[in-house]
Amino acid sequence: MIRNIIKGLILTFLCIPANAENMLSGWKYTARFGYNIGGTAPIGMPATIRSMNKYKMQPNFSLGVDAQKVITGKWGILTGIHTESKGMEVDATVKNYHMVMTKGGDELEGYYTGNLVTECEEWMLTLPVMATYDISDKVRLKLGPYISYVSTRVFKGYVYDGYLRRMTPTGEKIEIGNTEESRGSYDFSDNMRHIQYGVDAGVDWQFSTRWGAYADIQWGVTGIHKSSFKTIEQTLFPIFGTLGITYYLK
Repeated sequence: MIRNIIKGLILTFLCIPANAENMLSGWKYTARFGYNIGGTAPIGMPATIRSMNKYKMQPNFSLGVDAQKVITGKWGILTGIHTESKGMEVDATVKNYHMVMTKGGDELEGYYTGNLVTECEEWMLTLPVMATYDISDKVRLKLGPYISYVSTRVFKGYVYDGYLRRMTPTGEKIEIGNTEESRGSYDFSDNMRHIQYGVDAGVDWQFSTRWGAYADIQWGVTGIHKSSFKTIEQTLFPIFGTLGITYYLK
Protein backbone atom coordinates (compact mmCIF):
# COMPACT_ATOMS: atom_id res chain seq x y z
CA MET A 1 0.00 0.00 0.00
CA ILE A 2 2.81 2.36 0.92
CA ARG A 3 4.49 1.53 -2.38
CA ASN A 4 1.30 2.46 -4.26
CA ILE A 5 1.05 5.77 -2.38
CA ILE A 6 4.69 6.59 -3.25
CA LYS A 7 4.04 5.77 -6.89
CA GLY A 8 0.97 7.99 -6.86
CA LEU A 9 2.92 10.90 -5.36
CA ILE A 10 5.70 10.48 -7.92
CA LEU A 11 3.19 10.49 -10.79
CA THR A 12 1.51 13.56 -9.34
CA PHE A 13 4.75 15.52 -9.19
CA LEU A 14 5.70 14.40 -12.69
CA CYS A 15 2.35 15.68 -14.00
CA ILE A 16 2.61 19.13 -12.37
CA PRO A 17 5.00 20.63 -14.98
CA ALA A 18 2.79 19.35 -17.83
CA ASN A 19 -0.38 20.69 -16.20
CA ALA A 20 1.29 24.00 -15.44
CA GLU A 21 2.40 24.26 -19.07
CA ASN A 22 -1.19 23.63 -20.22
CA MET A 23 -2.52 26.23 -17.80
CA LEU A 24 -0.01 28.85 -18.94
CA SER A 25 -0.41 28.19 -22.66
CA GLY A 26 -2.96 29.97 -24.79
CA TRP A 27 -2.88 33.28 -22.94
CA LYS A 28 -2.85 36.54 -24.90
CA TYR A 29 -1.36 39.69 -23.43
CA THR A 30 -2.58 43.22 -24.07
CA ALA A 31 -1.43 46.65 -22.87
CA ARG A 32 -4.11 49.27 -22.09
CA PHE A 33 -4.06 53.04 -21.80
CA GLY A 34 -7.24 54.90 -20.94
CA TYR A 35 -8.87 57.93 -19.37
CA ASN A 36 -11.35 57.65 -16.49
CA ILE A 37 -14.39 59.93 -16.42
CA GLY A 38 -16.76 60.00 -13.46
CA GLY A 39 -16.83 60.70 -9.77
CA THR A 40 -17.86 59.59 -6.30
CA ALA A 41 -21.57 59.91 -5.65
CA PRO A 42 -24.44 58.47 -3.60
CA ILE A 43 -26.87 56.06 -5.23
CA GLY A 44 -29.80 58.32 -5.95
CA MET A 45 -29.47 62.07 -5.51
CA PRO A 46 -30.46 62.98 -1.93
CA ALA A 47 -32.69 65.97 -1.21
CA THR A 48 -29.81 67.69 0.60
CA ILE A 49 -27.91 68.11 -2.70
CA ARG A 50 -29.85 70.69 -4.69
CA SER A 51 -27.72 71.21 -7.81
CA MET A 52 -24.36 70.50 -9.42
CA ASN A 53 -22.83 73.83 -10.42
CA LYS A 54 -19.49 72.76 -11.88
CA TYR A 55 -17.53 69.60 -12.67
CA LYS A 56 -13.80 69.91 -13.39
CA MET A 57 -11.99 67.20 -15.35
CA GLN A 58 -9.02 65.58 -13.62
CA PRO A 59 -5.92 63.76 -14.96
CA ASN A 60 -7.53 60.35 -14.44
CA PHE A 61 -5.31 58.02 -16.43
CA SER A 62 -5.28 54.22 -16.42
CA LEU A 63 -2.35 52.06 -17.55
CA GLY A 64 -2.18 48.30 -17.34
CA VAL A 65 -1.47 44.88 -18.82
CA ASP A 66 -4.13 42.17 -19.20
CA ALA A 67 -3.97 38.44 -19.86
CA GLN A 68 -6.88 36.77 -21.65
CA LYS A 69 -7.52 33.12 -22.46
CA VAL A 70 -10.30 31.33 -24.32
CA ILE A 71 -11.75 28.59 -22.10
CA THR A 72 -14.37 27.08 -24.38
CA GLY A 73 -15.96 28.25 -27.61
CA LYS A 74 -16.62 31.99 -27.39
CA TRP A 75 -16.15 32.14 -23.60
CA GLY A 76 -12.94 33.05 -21.81
CA ILE A 77 -11.35 34.72 -18.81
CA LEU A 78 -9.43 37.98 -18.45
CA THR A 79 -7.28 39.30 -15.64
CA GLY A 80 -4.43 41.75 -15.24
CA ILE A 81 -3.00 44.60 -13.21
CA HIS A 82 -3.81 48.29 -13.70
CA THR A 83 -2.42 51.42 -12.12
CA GLU A 84 -4.99 54.20 -12.29
CA SER A 85 -6.20 57.49 -10.92
CA LYS A 86 -9.82 58.25 -10.12
CA GLY A 87 -10.57 61.79 -9.03
CA MET A 88 -13.02 64.64 -9.33
CA GLU A 89 -13.56 68.27 -8.40
CA VAL A 90 -17.16 69.45 -8.10
CA ASP A 91 -18.98 72.57 -6.96
CA ALA A 92 -22.47 71.85 -5.63
CA THR A 93 -25.29 73.67 -3.82
CA VAL A 94 -26.59 71.87 -0.72
CA LYS A 95 -29.28 72.43 1.91
CA ASN A 96 -29.23 71.11 5.50
CA TYR A 97 -26.18 68.99 4.59
CA HIS A 98 -24.52 67.45 7.65
CA MET A 99 -20.91 68.64 7.83
CA VAL A 100 -17.88 69.01 10.06
CA MET A 101 -15.66 71.91 9.05
CA THR A 102 -12.94 74.23 10.30
CA LYS A 103 -13.44 78.01 10.27
CA GLY A 104 -11.03 80.49 11.83
CA GLY A 105 -9.25 77.68 13.65
CA ASP A 106 -12.47 76.38 15.25
CA GLU A 107 -14.10 73.03 14.42
CA LEU A 108 -17.80 73.35 13.68
CA GLU A 109 -20.39 70.60 13.27
CA GLY A 110 -23.93 71.02 12.06
CA TYR A 111 -26.18 71.38 9.04
CA TYR A 112 -24.85 73.48 6.17
CA THR A 113 -26.76 75.36 3.48
CA GLY A 114 -24.84 76.98 0.63
CA ASN A 115 -22.10 76.13 -1.87
CA LEU A 116 -19.64 73.29 -1.38
CA VAL A 117 -16.47 72.43 -3.34
CA THR A 118 -15.09 68.89 -3.07
CA GLU A 119 -11.78 67.57 -4.39
CA CYS A 120 -11.29 63.80 -4.45
CA GLU A 121 -8.14 62.03 -5.66
CA GLU A 122 -7.30 58.33 -5.55
CA TRP A 123 -4.30 56.49 -6.99
CA MET A 124 -4.66 52.72 -6.93
CA LEU A 125 -3.61 49.30 -8.18
CA THR A 126 -6.54 47.33 -9.56
CA LEU A 127 -6.89 43.59 -10.22
CA PRO A 128 -9.88 42.64 -12.43
CA VAL A 129 -11.14 39.07 -12.92
CA MET A 130 -13.63 39.04 -15.78
CA ALA A 131 -15.53 36.58 -17.92
CA THR A 132 -15.28 37.32 -21.64
CA TYR A 133 -17.56 36.53 -24.55
CA ASP A 134 -16.47 36.96 -28.18
CA ILE A 135 -19.25 38.38 -30.34
CA SER A 136 -16.91 38.19 -33.32
CA ASP A 137 -13.19 38.00 -34.09
CA LYS A 138 -12.93 41.73 -33.39
CA VAL A 139 -15.46 42.44 -30.60
CA ARG A 140 -15.33 41.04 -27.05
CA LEU A 141 -17.67 41.67 -24.11
CA LYS A 142 -16.33 41.61 -20.52
CA LEU A 143 -17.93 41.42 -17.08
CA GLY A 144 -16.60 40.65 -13.63
CA PRO A 145 -15.43 41.90 -10.23
CA TYR A 146 -12.36 43.92 -9.38
CA ILE A 147 -10.40 44.74 -6.26
CA SER A 148 -8.31 47.90 -5.81
CA TYR A 149 -5.63 48.90 -3.32
CA VAL A 150 -5.78 52.68 -2.90
CA SER A 151 -2.34 54.10 -2.09
CA THR A 152 -3.08 57.84 -2.42
CA ARG A 153 -6.29 59.10 -0.76
CA VAL A 154 -7.52 62.70 -0.84
CA PHE A 155 -11.00 63.95 0.03
CA LYS A 156 -11.07 67.61 0.98
CA GLY A 157 -12.67 70.91 0.10
CA TYR A 158 -14.32 74.06 1.37
CA VAL A 159 -17.73 75.71 1.74
CA TYR A 160 -18.64 79.29 0.80
CA ASP A 161 -21.58 81.70 0.48
CA GLY A 162 -23.81 79.96 2.99
CA TYR A 163 -24.46 79.31 6.67
CA LEU A 164 -24.15 76.51 9.20
CA ARG A 165 -26.74 75.63 11.85
CA ARG A 166 -24.65 74.33 14.74
CA MET A 167 -25.44 70.74 15.83
CA THR A 168 -29.15 70.77 14.83
CA PRO A 169 -31.11 72.11 11.80
CA THR A 170 -32.45 74.91 14.03
CA GLY A 171 -29.26 75.57 16.01
CA GLU A 172 -27.09 78.68 16.18
CA LYS A 173 -26.61 80.23 12.72
CA ILE A 174 -23.01 80.80 11.62
CA GLU A 175 -22.46 82.77 8.42
CA ILE A 176 -19.98 81.43 5.86
CA GLY A 177 -18.36 83.89 3.43
CA ASN A 178 -16.55 83.54 0.11
CA THR A 179 -13.05 84.69 1.06
CA GLU A 180 -10.34 82.34 2.29
CA GLU A 181 -10.64 83.78 5.80
CA SER A 182 -14.44 83.63 6.03
CA ARG A 183 -15.21 80.29 4.39
CA GLY A 184 -15.01 76.86 6.05
CA SER A 185 -12.75 73.95 5.06
CA TYR A 186 -12.72 70.18 5.61
CA ASP A 187 -10.44 67.21 5.03
CA PHE A 188 -11.73 63.64 5.35
CA SER A 189 -8.77 61.94 3.63
CA ASP A 190 -7.81 59.87 6.68
CA ASN A 191 -11.30 58.34 6.72
CA MET A 192 -10.97 56.77 3.25
CA ARG A 193 -10.61 53.06 2.58
CA HIS A 194 -7.41 51.41 1.37
CA ILE A 195 -9.32 48.50 -0.22
CA GLN A 196 -12.23 48.89 -2.66
CA TYR A 197 -14.36 46.33 -4.48
CA GLY A 198 -16.57 46.74 -7.49
CA VAL A 199 -17.91 45.42 -10.79
CA ASP A 200 -16.39 46.13 -14.21
CA ALA A 201 -18.29 45.76 -17.50
CA GLY A 202 -17.01 46.68 -20.92
CA VAL A 203 -16.27 45.94 -24.54
CA ASP A 204 -13.02 45.53 -26.50
CA TRP A 205 -12.75 46.25 -30.24
CA GLN A 206 -9.71 45.03 -32.17
CA PHE A 207 -9.58 47.24 -35.27
CA SER A 208 -6.14 46.13 -36.53
CA THR A 209 -3.58 43.38 -35.95
CA ARG A 210 -2.05 45.15 -32.95
CA TRP A 211 -4.28 48.10 -32.08
CA GLY A 212 -7.72 48.26 -30.56
CA ALA A 213 -10.05 50.38 -28.45
CA TYR A 214 -12.12 49.74 -25.35
CA ALA A 215 -14.87 51.18 -23.19
CA ASP A 216 -15.49 50.12 -19.58
CA ILE A 217 -17.74 51.08 -16.68
CA GLN A 218 -16.49 50.47 -13.12
CA TRP A 219 -19.08 50.65 -10.36
CA GLY A 220 -17.81 50.44 -6.79
CA VAL A 221 -19.88 48.39 -4.36
CA THR A 222 -17.96 49.70 -1.33
CA GLY A 223 -18.01 53.38 -0.45
CA ILE A 224 -14.77 55.36 -0.63
CA HIS A 225 -14.95 56.05 3.13
CA LYS A 226 -14.67 53.57 5.99
CA SER A 227 -17.95 52.21 7.34
CA SER A 228 -17.30 53.96 10.67
CA PHE A 229 -17.26 57.39 8.96
CA LYS A 230 -20.63 59.08 9.58
CA THR A 231 -19.91 62.77 8.97
CA ILE A 232 -21.32 62.57 5.44
CA GLU A 233 -24.71 60.89 5.77
CA GLN A 234 -24.74 59.29 2.31
CA THR A 235 -22.33 56.55 1.24
CA LEU A 236 -20.25 57.78 -1.72
CA PHE A 237 -19.49 55.16 -4.37
CA PRO A 238 -16.78 55.44 -7.07
CA ILE A 239 -18.54 55.31 -10.45
CA PHE A 240 -16.31 55.79 -13.50
CA GLY A 241 -16.29 55.09 -17.22
CA THR A 242 -13.06 54.46 -19.10
CA LEU A 243 -12.26 55.10 -22.76
CA GLY A 244 -8.92 53.99 -24.16
CA ILE A 245 -6.74 52.14 -26.61
CA THR A 246 -5.17 48.68 -26.49
CA TYR A 247 -1.99 47.22 -27.97
CA TYR A 248 -1.65 43.47 -28.50
CA LEU A 249 1.67 42.29 -27.03
CA LYS A 250 1.64 38.52 -27.53
